[in-house]
Amino acid sequence: MTDQETAADDCLFCRIIRREIPADVVLEDEHTLAFRDISPQAPVHVLVIPKVHHPDAAALAAAAPEALVALVEAVGAVADQEGLWEGYRTVFNTGARAHQTVFHAHAHVLGGRDMAWPPG
Repeated sequence: MTDQETAADDCLFCRIIRREIPADVVLEDEHTLAFRDISPQAPVHVLVIPKVHHPDAAALAAAAPEALVALVEAVGAVADQEGLWEGYRTVFNTGARAHQTVFHAHAHVLGGRDMAWPPG
């Protein structure tokens, strides 16, 4: 078994993709899955994940650029579906210092309120 396969076996998001753990799914296609965050930081807070396991967005882009494109397209679809026409924020946390807690590439789609700047 490769390190990638081992990581995917233990990964929370991979287990959600396999339906071993329930999630409030809002959108799914052959490449991505989107579901509501269990600890929302905005009125709309949806996680969009690729169905392939890579630890972060940069690794996903390097290994499977088409999967990153599909992820970003799904972010737009979620924003449209959730009615975020006035604006939304997309966040990719990368690494523990950025508070990435699940090491499977994912985007946070946040909206439904004004977003402060700078973030952090």
